[in-house]
Amino acid sequence: MAAVTSWLSRAVRGLRAFAYPENGIRPKVGLALGGGFARGIAHLGVLRVFEENDIPIDFIAGTSVGALIAAAYASGASLDYMESQGSLTTFHDFGRWTLSRYGMASNMRLEHFLHRFTPAEYFHQTKIPLSIVATDLVTAKSVHFTDGEIGPPLRASCAYPGLFMPIEYRGHLLADGFLTEAAPAEAVRELGAELVISVYLDPALVDDRPRNTIDVISRSFSIIQRHLVQPWRQQTDILIEPNVDNVLWHEFSKTPQLVAAGRAATEAALPKIKATLRTHQADRGRQPARAMAQK
Repeated sequence: MAAVTSWLSRAVRGLRAFAYPENGIRPKVGLALGGGFARGIAHLGVLRVFEENDIPIDFIAGTSVGALIAAAYASGASLDYMESQGSLTTFHDFGRWTLSRYGMASNMRLEHFLHRFTPAEYFHQTKIPLSIVATDLVTAKSVHFTDGEIGPPLRASCAYPGLFMPIEYRGHLLADGFLTEAAPAEAVRELGAELVISVYLDPALVDDRPRNTIDVISRSFSIIQRHLVQPWRQQTDILIEPNVDNVLWHEFSKTPQLVAAGRAATEAALPKIKATLRTHQADRGRQPARAMAQK
């Protein structure tokens, strides 16, 4: 019932924004949710502020844990329920240790984990157009999934190299989307977004020494990302960066702190988001007048 109420509320706000724009037709807004394991729970705080302030979401894309949250939210899952499940989540909800030369664990359970939040199995069942980003390990390029089953692309997007085994799907050998799009701005723009808001979870370097193989892998990728040129930034109009520096990849128990970090970062960006929406609307409102004048 909560999920239905949440979806109806978003639908009403969307119709109101479409029918009664402040200045002309508003731009299509795309939200790009980045990866970060447990740190991705901060996305719930972002979405909460969007809902409270009637910020529209016409398209949504996700990388890694951002793909999980994007898929659940796009399908109508309640933020209250998603947050309540956050603190209860453990590695065994989505991962199973196994012996393989390609990784230490399988993330097959992730498909069942998604169904805690939504019965949707296919992209066409989502209420918001969705894109999930994974990385082709052969071509070293992003692959954007927007149709067919949600489960396999979701598992691929979350297949953290060295930890989870890569996923073979549609002729690709796929791993975590963060390798090519730490925040999937390119994917959401490809869906049709004119104003792209990206949420990036900085893989900050903590002072403690790595304690195990997973920590070493995680720390290594964090260092690489700090020194990479990241094209997704050029596709982003507004960037939201929650302060999740002191949260480790597995600390789902810090859900309240993570949600608060997402909320704080979004509230700080809110004036810019609203001003950008108004500016785009005003510009669009003047376009017909300019076109008529030129005739």
